[in-house]
Amino acid sequence: MKKKFKLVRSRLLLPMDEKLGLSTRIEDGYVLTEGSLIKEVGKYESGIGERIIRECGDDLQVIGLEKEGGLVEGDIPCLDGVVLPGFIKAHGHDHESPIIGIAKDEPLTDWLDHAVNVFTGFLNENKDELTAEFGVSANLITYTKAKLDDIYYGITSALTHHCNFNKYHVAELVEANAEAGTKIMIAVGGQDRNYDPRILDTPEEAVKRLDDYTAEFGDRERTWILPGPDQVFSNSAEMIKVLKDWANAHGTLFHMHSSEEPGTTAWFYSQYLCSPVEYLNQAGALDENTILAHQVNNTDVDLVVLKETGTSIVHNPLANTILGSGMPPVMEMLELGIPVAISTDGSGSADSQNMLGAARMASQYQKAFHKDAHALPAQQVLEMVTVVPAKMLRLNAGSLSAGKDADLILIDLRRPNLTPTRIDNVVENLIWASDGSEVRWVIANGNILKDDYRFVTLDEEKIKGDIMKLSELLTEYRESHQEIKATGARQE
Repeated sequence: MKKKFKLVRSRLLLPMDEKLGLSTRIEDGYVLTEGSLIKEVGKYESGIGERIIRECGDDLQVIGLEKEGGLVEGDIPCLDGVVLPGFIKAHGHDHESPIIGIAKDEPLTDWLDHAVNVFTGFLNENKDELTAEFGVSANLITYTKAKLDDIYYGITSALTHHCNFNKYHVAELVEANAEAGTKIMIAVGGQDRNYDPRILDTPEEAVKRLDDYTAEFGDRERTWILPGPDQVFSNSAEMIKVLKDWANAHGTLFHMHSSEEPGTTAWFYSQYLCSPVEYLNQAGALDENTILAHQVNNTDVDLVVLKETGTSIVHNPLANTILGSGMPPVMEMLELGIPVAISTDGSGSADSQNMLGAARMASQYQKAFHKDAHALPAQQVLEMVTVVPAKMLRLNAGSLSAGKDADLILIDLRRPNLTPTRIDNVVENLIWASDGSEVRWVIANGNILKDDYRFVTLDEEKIKGDIMKLSELLTEYRESHQEIKATGARQE
């Protein structure tokens, strides 16, 4: 039986709360949740446990307490860990875990044609056979694996860019998110040029798809639908404009890739005589409700436009380095006041959903590139995976304070790589010493999703087995599949 109240006490606590000060670190802290919200946060002191037990009674669950006889007054264990807000992934793709390791050492557009478009096409062409093989939609299997990956790394909220063939399978993504117990924003993709011809839309078709998904899923708990045209090069100005108009009319965010890879960005300029950012601005798509993923390759004019329009950027350092795309001018963006969050991108390009690893890579690169050890300190990049993306996505999350959503994680400080961790070095150790696997508890919306490393809402072994089988079937398909050259400058 689920308990209404949950109490976690830990050796260290990082509220990430602006009222307390974002850099506040609490020794022996606690968080009390009530339903889906946080009720109390603070330093644990004598009498607090007794009061909470008295007020909550039998409806209280104490995290880490294994005692069949129930609570003993004052018996609130202090776990050797650090509690902080759940990570918020502001850009990713939930179909890529079966293609980890495929088409590596290739630039973006080659990788899209050799990995993503091959895989999503495989799922679409063989959907009936795959459903018969697994008993459920193969798309549902891939999306559920993505939720497993998210929970593993402490991600409690995500904006999923649901592009190409995936735009036909929002129902399965909604189902996977509901089963996992996480929050999701689904940016429904659209393309009408310079891409695989099997998935090209008209603007009217793209708008109808958004209308239909909103009617079907718009009132679902912890689920939001918004426009997510894929790339600037794969969407005409007409398509971009009608989808941004839809976002404005429905009060949603607007999300897409932009200027990710240097060769493609240069090709775009040669074709359309302006940068992707200038193109978006001319289409009226840039404002404080627009979020661009990557934005690696910029002109000076681009940065001015981004600043003046209030556009937000999601930086994906793992994918940007693996694909050889380069890195955006993060320091310049921040100095101009352009909001920047850090994320992972999809598992196929980033190889994992390790948000702490993404934060570390972002900091390392800027320190080395600028030859400045002060660049992007640990505290700042931790904010860029919690507080900053929460604001960007308009979520009632990203920090721990009364009234915020009860989304929190406990990271195990007993691991050798995190020993010694003290109050003075806890943030630094999370960024520089953690390997991302130390997330011991995950609570989202007041529900336990990961309990002492054990997945609660998802069947880990079945999901991994299905994904392994699916990847083997994909390998057989790829051996006989004719290469597609349809993405951006690769078009035949």
